Order: sequence, then structure tokens, then C-alpha cells
Amino acid sequence: MRRSSTFARQVLLVRVGRRDGDLRDATDLSLPEHRYADRPRRRYGPSRFQRAEVESIVPVSPALAPATPADEPAMSIPLLPGERTVARRMKFAVVNACTLSSLMLGMLAIFLAMQGEVRIAALCLIACVVFDGLDGALARKFGVASPFGAQMDSLADMCSFGLAAPVVVYASLAGSVSTPAAAVACALVAACAAIRLARFNVSPKDGRFFCGVPTTMAAAVLALTVAIGLPVPGTVQVAGVALLAFAMVSSFPYAKLARLVKLPPWLWLAPVIGALIDIRLTFALIVVGYLVSGPVLWLRQRRTA
Repeated sequence: MRRSSTFARQVLLVRVGRRDGDLRDATDLSLPEHRYADRPRRRYGPSRFQRAEVESIVPVSPALAPATPADEPAMSIPLLPGERTVARRMKFAVVNACTLSSLMLGMLAIFLAMQGEVRIAALCLIACVVFDGLDGALARKFGVASPFGAQMDSLADMCSFGLAAPVVVYASLAGSVSTPAAAVACALVAACAAIRLARFNVSPKDGRFFCGVPTTMAAAVLALTVAIGLPVPGTVQVAGVALLAFAMVSSFPYAKLARLVKLPPWLWLAPVIGALIDIRLTFALIVVGYLVSGPVLWLRQRRTA
């Protein structure tokens, strides 16, 4: 009788616990054996409250940015920092038009080179060099220099000088050298131009020297070589293209154009007279002299350091 009354009391407690929603307390009373206490947990998994606690302590990778709520609007960075007047916007548009002109001329040079018009394509590259120098000068003069303009200039340089220039050179070398040699040399120009531009974007600027030959100057040398038809063997041209590519990613200091302009006037007489006598030979000597000036300045800086 005692056992039956105890069993009835337990059944009543279970029913009352289920009716009141307190199943956990009733289960503790109705199941004296502890080995069955965690059966619902194993069968149905953690509750929603336990899942919330688990999710709150899950470690977050530092490489992942925290998720922004969907109701918060994304912040937009203005392309033109500072005062946004109509006059400044017009100046900003003129500067970026020069950058896009350089980009479009680079594309035109590629199309012309594919059709066999190598000389005209080289002239388009020279026009790219002019517009590339013009957009930077106008941005500084108008006071509209911006990070957006710097990135636009870098992308345009990669298209015009990193892709169009080697394509034009490859088209000019077709038939005079082996195709694999010309392809490797021109591919080196494209790869080194990308490395040079990326390094320039993240490196501190030096007002006196370039670290390696600038991409613009390398493209100008290649374009002028094709335009004037430098009378050198094809093997020498391929070696010169590869040497110019490696010079772009070198650590040798090369003087900027502003420093070259400040040279004594009598030093400019020699290249002017040489250009009147033989422009091709004079151009080759100037290019070789500029390439050699980098290692010479590097050795001089190491001795004085």
C-alpha cells in the first residue's frame, strides 16, 4: 500500500508539473535515477537559451570585420575632399578627363598595334605620357588632388604603360626576333610595371629621386624607340626591353625631371647638337646614360653613408 500510494503521488506530481509548465522540477521528482536525467538533452539538443549562450561566446576571427546592422546606412567617402563648390567640381572633372584621355589613348594604341599601325600606336603612347603628366600638374595647380585621383592615375598608368606599351613593342618586334623571346620580354614589362605602381602607391615619397625607373619614363623610352625606328638588332632590342623592365623594380635612385631641369644650361647643348646630327644615336646615349646613373648614385650614397 505504501508503494502504491508513493507511485500515485509521483504520477500526480508529474501531471501537475506538466500542466503548470514546470516539467523540469517534476521530472526531477519522478525520476529518482540520475542516469535518465539528461535523456531529453541528448535527444533534442540544447534549448534556445543555451544556443544563445553558446553563440555569445563563440570566438570571432580578427580578420573578419564586424557585421554592421542592416538598418544602418553605409558611409560614403566623397571623391573630392574639401569644399565642394561648382568651380572645384569643374576643375576636378578636367583633371580626371586628362586621366581618362590617357587611358583611352592607351586602348587606341593597343587597337592600332593589333592592326599593324605600330608607328601611330607609338605616337599614341607618347600622347599618353603627355596627358599623364598634365593631370598631375593640373591637380596640384587647381588644388583638387585626392586619393581617388591618385588611384585613377595608377589604374590608367597600368593600362597605358603596363599593357599598351608592351603590346606595341611586341608588335614592332614581330618577325625580327623569335616570338617566345619577344613575348617573355614584353610580359616582364607588364609584370614589373604592376609591381612598380603598387610599390609607389604604398611607399613614402622622395622629392629628389625615384626608386627605380618610373613607369611613365619606361613607356616613353619604349614608345620613342618604336617611333624613331632605332637601328639595332632584334636581339639587342629584346635585351634592352628586359633590362628596362628590371630597372623599374630596382632600388637604384633615379633623378626626377625637376632636378634634371635645374642642370646648367650648357649641359643641354650636347644633346641638342647631337639630336641635330643623329637623333637616333643621341637618344640611345641619353637612355643608356640615365639607366647607368641609377647604380652610380647608389654607389655614391653608400660611400657617403
